[in-house]
Formats: sequence, structure tokens, C-alpha cells
Amino acid sequence: MEKSKKNSIVKNILHLFYSTALSNGLNAIALIVLAHYLEQHTYGMFSVVLAFAMIMGYFSDAGLSVIVLREGSKKQVDISNLISSYVKMRMGLLFASFLCGFIIFHIIHPGQPELIQTAYILMIPMVSGIALQSIGTTYFQLIEKMQYNGLIRIISSSCLVVTLLLGMFLHFDPLIICTLYGLSYLTAGIIGVYLVSKNVKIRLKSRFHKGLLHNLGSFTLGGLLFVLLPQLGPLVLENTIGLKEVGVFAVAYRIPQALQQIPFIVAGAYYPVMFRAFNNNRLDDHLRHNIALLKIISLVGMAMTIPLYYMSDFVIHLLFSDKWIQAALPLKILSLLLTLQAINIALADGLTTRALQTYRTIVQLISVISGVFLYILFSKFYGVVGAAFAGVVIEAIAFFGFWICIPNRWIIAKRVIVPYVSLFIVCLCSIDYFLGAFPLLAMAVHFVLLSLLVLVDKENREKIHKYVKTLGINQRWKTKKPEGV
Repeated sequence: MEKSKKNSIVKNILHLFYSTALSNGLNAIALIVLAHYLEQHTYGMFSVVLAFAMIMGYFSDAGLSVIVLREGSKKQVDISNLISSYVKMRMGLLFASFLCGFIIFHIIHPGQPELIQTAYILMIPMVSGIALQSIGTTYFQLIEKMQYNGLIRIISSSCLVVTLLLGMFLHFDPLIICTLYGLSYLTAGIIGVYLVSKNVKIRLKSRFHKGLLHNLGSFTLGGLLFVLLPQLGPLVLENTIGLKEVGVFAVAYRIPQALQQIPFIVAGAYYPVMFRAFNNNRLDDHLRHNIALLKIISLVGMAMTIPLYYMSDFVIHLLFSDKWIQAALPLKILSLLLTLQAINIALADGLTTRALQTYRTIVQLISVISGVFLYILFSKFYGVVGAAFAGVVIEAIAFFGFWICIPNRWIIAKRVIVPYVSLFIVCLCSIDYFLGAFPLLAMAVHFVLLSLLVLVDKENREKIHKYVKTLGINQRWKTKKPEGV
């Protein structure tokens, strides 16, 4: 498979789209079922442990997956040696993550045996599974065969839903439910590594690829901050508003957090392409790809924000019942995250693929430090609603930071950020003011205006025309194709 033809960007986006849509749908079902099954206090405790598990899961990677993509985009690299070195480092980091993570968890949660017990039974299989899954997804992203990334995601989500539904049907204890949650990740991770081993030889005794250590510290810190930011809320709020309120915030936050994976679909397809353009000194191509990514990804973020913003009450009632209706207003506020996060992903990837990871790390560090203070301050005065506002402000800080640091910032502002973001904000405020009492109508009007934005952009019209023309040519060729061809 190493020498097989790579998928096109569009094909990789399509593979990632259907797989992410399916896996996120299954994950959403799992969260909904858990929210119905667990009490608010227990769900809050689960959210705290899950946030810590995600951070530990990142420490088992430490930014290596991005470095593998960088090294793999270079000419004449030995993919087998690169992946083997990657696997060895992941295993060492996994052990270190468990050792340090559990020591820290015991220190910050003394005298809470139930919480600590939940942490052990959830974190060990889950963090191991995250590490193994990442080996698989990184390899298939490197060779631009995203259908296998999708397969791993779908397996993980399917196992999660099946085991949780089985556990609830059999009325298992919440601790056993947490164990099943972790084992679902582990199962998919084992399958992911198996798929890699079928396509590339993993040689644990091979020489170490020293390129993995180049600029590792910056990637490690930057990646940690990126993972820490969405987990910051539950970790900070448990000390300011209590576990019951943390559960309400977690319900509201997890919806945009799950949908955030959709912009990552597009970004994941562009990532190796942008790396390759920069490494081969094609800076104009890199800028062109970055602008294209920004346009697509910002439209995706806006399209996801619109229904959650206008219909947050309906979404919470439909998915979680009136038991969690307190999460409706926080969800409306947090829906804005989807637009900000989508743009931030594209800007941050523009920095990373230009060998400017240090700037990305600095911006993320400022965002995390600001986030701690904002979550504490806003939640103490305004509770869960204040915490939701804090989440949006944190992403706004990151947005301005990434834009200031990226080269060609004024070109990017002129062609994407100013027209797209300003029009979206004006539409959102105007429609909410005049049609806020009619959420379905407000949502429909905003989607129409968003569609017009796509068509008004000359570059978008040219791409759509070119794509339609290509489809027409291919269809005529297939129709006229002589027999035997």
C-alpha cells in the first residue's frame, strides 16, 4: 500500500465525511443514552474523568502524529522505519502517561474514592485504545487513504453504542458502564494497529528515525494545549459550580464538541497536501490551499452553528428530554464555538504546515491561561451560562492570535475572514432580533443567506462550475465509451 496511488483531496473528504458523520452520530447516541441513564451528579463525575482521560490520551501522542505527517511528506523516507519508530515512542509515552496521570489524579482528588475508582476503570482501556487508534489513523492519513481512518472511527463508535446499550439493557452498575466505554476504544485500537500491520511492516528492532525528535517539544506543548482547551471547562468548573452544574455544562458542550469533528474532516484531507506544498517550496500553492480550506471550513462551521443557535431548546428537548432543559441557553451560546473553532483550525494548520508551530503553541498557551481565569470568573458570577460565554471568549482570543501570527494575514483577511465572518455576524444578529420568536423561519432565512454567500464569491462559483463541467465530461465519456475499453 505504501506505493499505491493516493486519493484526491475531494475523495478523502468524502470518505472522512460519511465516516465521521456516522461515527459522530453513534457517539451522540452514546452520550444521549448515558445522559438518560446516569444522574446529573454521576454524569458530572463521568465528564470530569473523561476530560482527564482525553488529556492523558494526548500525552501518549505528545504531538508525534503531526511530526509523522511532516516527516512522511519528505522525499525518500522509509515509511516502515518511520512507523516503527512512531510505534515504539507511542508505547513508551503510554506507560509514562499512566504513571504520571494517576499520580496527579490522586493528588488533585484526595478523599474521593468513587471518583478515583471511576478514573482507573475508564482511563486504562480508553487511553490505551486512543493510543492504538492514533497509530492507525496517522498511518492512513500519511498515505492519504482516509477510508481506513473512517473504518477505525466507525468500529470504535459502533462498539461504544452496542456495549452501552447492552449494559443499560442488563441494568449494569455505572462503574461497569464506564468500563465498557473504555473497552470500546481499546477494541477499535487493536483493529487499527492490525490494519496498519497488514500494509506496512512494523519492525520494533529497526533503527530509530531521528527526525521524530526535531521540534518535538513545540509540537508536544502545542498539541497538549489544543487537547486541554476543550477539556478545560469540566476540570475547572468542578471547583466553582459543583458536579451537578458541570453535568449541565457538559451536556451543552458535548454537542458542539462532537460536531467539531466535521471541520477536522476537511482539515485532515488538506493537511498532508499543505505539508507537501511547503516542503517542496511551493508557497503560492500553500497559500491557495490554505485559503480554500478556510472558505470551506468556515462555511461548514457556520452551517452547524445556525440550527443549534436558533433551536437550542428543541435540540436539548429532543436529545436529552426536559431533564436537561437548563442546558438550552448554554448550548445556544456555545453554538458560536463551531464557527470560531472551524476558522481557528484552518489558521492553526496554516501555521503548522509552514513550520511555524511555535507561534501556534504560543497562541494556544495564551488561550489556555486566559481560559482558566475566564472559566473561574464567569462561572462564579453567572454559573453555567457564564461558563458558556467563557468558552466563546477563549476561542475568540485564539482566533485573533492565529490570524496575527499567520503570514499573508491581510490577503487571508481580505479574501475570507472579513467578508465571511462580518456577513455571518450581521445576519445572525439581525435575524435573531427580528425572527427570534420563529426559530424555524429564522434558521431557513439564515441558510438561504449562507447559500448566497457561497454563490457571491467568484472563486467558489468558478470551482462549482469547473466541478459540474468535469462531472458532465466524465458522464459523456462513460456513455460513449466503446466496448472493450
